[in-house]
Amino acid sequence: QVQLVESGGGLVQVGDSLRLSCAVSGRTFMAWAMGWFRQAPGKEREFVAAIRRNGDLYYADSVKGRFTISREIAKNTVYLQMSSLKPEDTAVYVCAAASYGGSIASAQSYNYWGQGTQVTVSS
Repeated sequence: QVQLVESGGGLVQVGDSLRLSCAVSGRTFMAWAMGWFRQAPGKEREFVAAIRRNGDLYYADSVKGRFTISREIAKNTVYLQMSSLKPEDTAVYVCAAASYGGSIASAQSYNYWGQGTQVTVSS
């Protein structure tokens, strides 16, 4: 069984930076893609960023230039470095893993999910 555990969320001010981590544990696992999604109260879950097995990176337009996804394979960990945070970035951020192919930005492509970590950006 694959388990994903996020950490690093918190309360920050507008313009601050924050780094989220997603630790993957369980059986040896090399996903087709690892992604970050977020969900704000009353809103649909939305794609934030993803990194494919081959290293290709993908970002939502709303975070492009501000967020960076990366991974440390030896530690089975994926990161989301967030900078220039805005109040609209406030959400629960969830890490996900896709074992197989599909649409990189679609939640339906991901078959493992973490519990999420809260990020609150205060103005």
